[in-house]
Amino acid sequence: MFNLSFFQNDNQNSQNQLSRKKKYRHEFKYFSPEYILSYLEERTQHVLYKDSHVGEQGFYNIRSIYFDDLFNTCYRENEDGTDPREKFRIRIYNNSPERITLELKQKVRGKCLKLSTPLSRERCENLMYGRRLDVKNEDSFLYKKFYTQILMRGFKPVNIVCYDRVPFIWKEGNVRVTYDRNIRSGSDFTKFFDADLPTRPILPAGTNLLEVKFDEFIPDFISEILQTSRLQQTSFSKYYLCRKYNMRSTLKS
Repeated sequence: MFNLSFFQNDNQNSQNQLSRKKKYRHEFKYFSPEYILSYLEERTQHVLYKDSHVGEQGFYNIRSIYFDDLFNTCYRENEDGTDPREKFRIRIYNNSPERITLELKQKVRGKCLKLSTPLSRERCENLMYGRRLDVKNEDSFLYKKFYTQILMRGFKPVNIVCYDRVPFIWKEGNVRVTYDRNIRSGSDFTKFFDADLPTRPILPAGTNLLEVKFDEFIPDFISEILQTSRLQQTSFSKYYLCRKYNMRSTLKS
């Protein structure tokens, strides 16, 4: 039997305390032709503030490893629209190991919550390569929760998702409008930190993604900026789209 005493001895209210620190947010995703996306981005940048993490190139790259169990439960729950549901990922920015986070994305009653904790490169590589993991009493609740999923459900890395993001923010309503381009899928976990990670685009040429996130409300003027009949709303996550693409490619090969 697995030794889960480290988990059982933890504060039983830890997850609730974590959740209370952050709010469940509305999150809407839209496919968009590039010319519409560029038009909306041009309008947005004159009203909202660009995220401070954006560098001189005007965007940053996001790269994430997603995990699933032996039965592809996370994939199938997204496909079926299961509510509630959750998934784990490891995320980095601009291919850099300086900031590595383990994240849990939860969806409950149509709203989303993201919890995160820092992760060392050593632990990240242990997870990628399937090495034996360590856990300590002082580790975060989130890491311990993830550890138990590996032990009990056989969680393992299944897919890499990459894209370039241009993010805008507005304080009132905690609004975040992001323009995501070059959405790509990969599976070579040994090159997760490498600039030459092999990837393949998963959307039709010229199609990208707009995401709108907010807490209780979104100001009317932001809704007006984003109004267009050419946006196609989707409930599927980038993880699901990339995983589905990989599965199809595997079957064809």
